[in-house]
Amino acid sequence: MNTNPSQNNRVLSGMRPTGKLHLGHLHGVLHNWLELQHTHECFFFVADWHALTTEYDNTKIIPGSSTEMVIDWLSAGVSPSAATLFIQSHVPEHAELHLLLSMITPLGWLERVPTYKDQQDKLKEKDLATYGFLGYPLLQSADILAYKAGNVPVGEDQVAHVELTREVARRFNFLYGKEPDFEEKAKLAISKMGKKNAKLYREHRKRYQEQGEAEALEVAQALLESQQNISIGDKERLFGYLEGQGKIILPEPQALLTKASKMPGLDGQKMSKSYNNTISLREDAQSVEKKIRTMPTDPARVKRTDPGNPEKCPVWQFHEIYSSEDTRTWAREGCTSASIGCIDCKQPVIEAVEVELQPIRERANEYLEDEATVQSIIKEGCEEARDVARDTLDDVREAIGLS
Repeated sequence: MNTNPSQNNRVLSGMRPTGKLHLGHLHGVLHNWLELQHTHECFFFVADWHALTTEYDNTKIIPGSSTEMVIDWLSAGVSPSAATLFIQSHVPEHAELHLLLSMITPLGWLERVPTYKDQQDKLKEKDLATYGFLGYPLLQSADILAYKAGNVPVGEDQVAHVELTREVARRFNFLYGKEPDFEEKAKLAISKMGKKNAKLYREHRKRYQEQGEAEALEVAQALLESQQNISIGDKERLFGYLEGQGKIILPEPQALLTKASKMPGLDGQKMSKSYNNTISLREDAQSVEKKIRTMPTDPARVKRTDPGNPEKCPVWQFHEIYSSEDTRTWAREGCTSASIGCIDCKQPVIEAVEVELQPIRERANEYLEDEATVQSIIKEGCEEARDVARDTLDDVREAIGLS
C-alpha cells in the first residue's frame, strides 16, 4: 500500500542515555535538532529501553543519565515550548505497539538489518544473543509509528532502520487497512474540507482513478496536505480513498538524512566515550584547556623548529570546525614554516571551544540548581507524548479488532 509523500510535518528522534553528552553529540545531533524544532513538530525522547538492549547488565546508570541528558539538551538550546521532550519508558504505548508489530514482522526482516551483525562484531565482549537485541530495530519502528512521524533524522548508517519501518507500516496497512465503514467515513471527511476543496478533491480523485493521471494524484495529495480543518485520521483516510485503497493507519516515514558529524576526537579518531577522547558539554574550562593543550600533533614536528603538515595533525581538524578562514591560514602557514609552535596553534581552538561551551555550562548549572523544573518539563513532555501515542494505539487496536 502506498502512502502520500509527506504525511505530516512531525519529526521523531531519540538518544540512548549512556553517559555525558560531548561535542560529538552537539555537532552531530543537537545542532540539527535546534534547527528542526523551529520548522517541524518535534518529539525528542530518551531511549532508555534501547539502552537496555546492550546495557541490560548495567542498568544503574540509566535513570540518572536520562535526567542528565535532558539537562544537556535544554542547555544546548532545545526548547520545551518548541519540542516535546520525553522518556521512552514513561510512554508504555511504545511497548504495546512493539508487541503488536512483532506479530506481523517476518524474522528475516530483522536478521538482515545491517547493524545487527555489525554491532555484534563490535561489541563481542557483550552477550547480544538476546531477543531484545534482535528486535530493537522493530522497537525503533514502534517509536516512529506511535507518533505517525513523517520524518526521521538519521545518518546514512540508520537509513535501513527507517526502511524497515516503512516495510512494517506497509504490511500493517495491507493486513488491517480496511474499515467496515471506510467509504462512509471518507465521504464525511471530504465534507469537512469545505465545498470548494471538496469539489476539487472529488474531481482530481476521479481523474486519477478513471484516467490514471499522475498529476491529478499529486495535486490532490498537495490539497490534502494543506488542509487545516480535518484531523490526521481523516487525512489518512482520504489519502487511502484517493488511491482506491483503505485508510492509511500507519503512514510510512521518510528518512531525513543528516550530515555526518565532522567533530573529531582529541586523538583524531571519531569522538567517542569508548575511545576516551571526548570533551563533554559541561566540562570545566581548565579541563578543556588541559585536554586540548595535550592533544597529539603531527609526529614529524619533534622539535619546535621542525615544519609540520596540518593534514596529519588532529588539532587541524578542530581548526576546520572552530576557526575563521584567517585563523586557519595563520595556523597552516605557521605550521608548515615552523614559525609558530604547536601550543601557539592550539590556543585559538581552546578559546573557540570555550566560547561554545561557556553558555551551555552556565545554563546547565541553572537547571542543576532547579531540578524540579527539569522534572516538570519531562513530566509534561511524557503526558503530551502519551496523548499522541494513545490516539495511534486506538487506531491500531480498532484496525486489528482489539478495541
